[in-house]
Amino acid sequence: MTRSRDTADTQDNLGGAVAPYVAGKNKIINGDFGVWQRGTSFSAANALYTADRWNTLTDKTTSGVLTTQQSFSPGTAPVAGYEGQYFFRTVFPAGNTYCIQEQRVEDVRTFAGQTVTLSFWAKADASVAITPTLVQKFGTSGSADVETTTSALTLTTSWVRYSVTASIPSISGKTIGSGNYLAVRAMRAVTASGFTIDIWGVQVEAGSVATPFTTASGSIGGELALCQRYFQKSYAQGTVPATNGAANGLVFASTTATAASTSYLVTVKLPVVMRTSPTLTIYSFTTSQTGRVSDGAGTDLAAGSGGTNLIADSQFTVQNSSGGLITAAQGGFVFHYVANGEL
Repeated sequence: MTRSRDTADTQDNLGGAVAPYVAGKNKIINGDFGVWQRGTSFSAANALYTADRWNTLTDKTTSGVLTTQQSFSPGTAPVAGYEGQYFFRTVFPAGNTYCIQEQRVEDVRTFAGQTVTLSFWAKADASVAITPTLVQKFGTSGSADVETTTSALTLTTSWVRYSVTASIPSISGKTIGSGNYLAVRAMRAVTASGFTIDIWGVQVEAGSVATPFTTASGSIGGELALCQRYFQKSYAQGTVPATNGAANGLVFASTTATAASTSYLVTVKLPVVMRTSPTLTIYSFTTSQTGRVSDGAGTDLAAGSGGTNLIADSQFTVQNSSGGLITAAQGGFVFHYVANGEL
C-alpha cells in the first residue's frame, strides 16, 4: 500500500500516465459531483444519500452532518484543463467519532484480486487525518465483509491530489448474495473534533498509478444516465423531489370520461433501466403528499389515490385508485414520482 501527493496543477503528468480518456477506467460514478438529483444541501445523523451515488455514514447522533454542493469560481478548479463546476463539502460538528463518505460500486467482483489506485483532490479547514478504505460487501446471506485499509493521509488547507494504492483480496471461496458491492470510502475520518472537508475528482482504477481524472462515462448526459440506474425522478433536474407545484416533468393521464371512475391508468416508462426493481414514491402535484395523485386541475384526490404496479425494472403503472374519482371535467390525473434502486 502506498500513498502520494501531487500539486493541484499537475494533472497531465502523473507518474507518466497517458492522458486520453479510457471508457470505464474510473469505476466511480459522479466523481466530479456534477449530478445532484436529490438536492444540494443535506443534514442527517447517518446513512443518507446526497450527491448522486454518494452515501454518508456516521455515528453522529447529537446533530447532523452537513453535506452541501459547492461551486468553483471559473478558473479556480484544482485541475488545469478540467473546469469542474461543483465540489462536495462535508461539515462534521465536534462530538462522536467517525464520518465516512462512500460510493457503493455495484458487484463485489469489481477489482477482486487486483491492485487498484484511489485518487481525489481534497482540502480541509485545518489539518485533518483521513484513511481511505475499500470494503467488499458480499450481500444478503453472503460472506462476511472484507475491509482493505490504505495509508493514512493528512489533508491541508489547499487543494492537493492524493492517491492511495491497495491490493483487493480475491473472492475465491466466498459466497455472493444479492445486493453485493464494493464500498469505496474515499473519505473516512475518525476524530472527535469537528472539521470541514472539501473533495472533488474521485477516481478508482486498476493499476498502481493515478492517471488523469475522467468521469466514468466521459460526458454530462452519460454521467446522469449512470446515476439514473440507481435513482431517478420525474422532476426537472434542478428541482428537489417533493417540491409543491413543480410542473416540469409532471406525468399526466388524460381522460374523456362521461362518468366518474377510478379505472384510469397511465404507464410510465423510465428513461433508464434500473439496477433492480425500484422503490416507487408517488407525489401529488399541489401538496406533494405521498401515495396520492391530483386531478387535472391540480386538486389532490383521496389519500392513497396513487396506486402503483411495477411492471419491470424499466416501467410501472399508476391508477387513480382508493376513491380517486375522475370526471371528464377534471381532465385526468397528474403526479410526480421518485424511483429508488440504490444499493
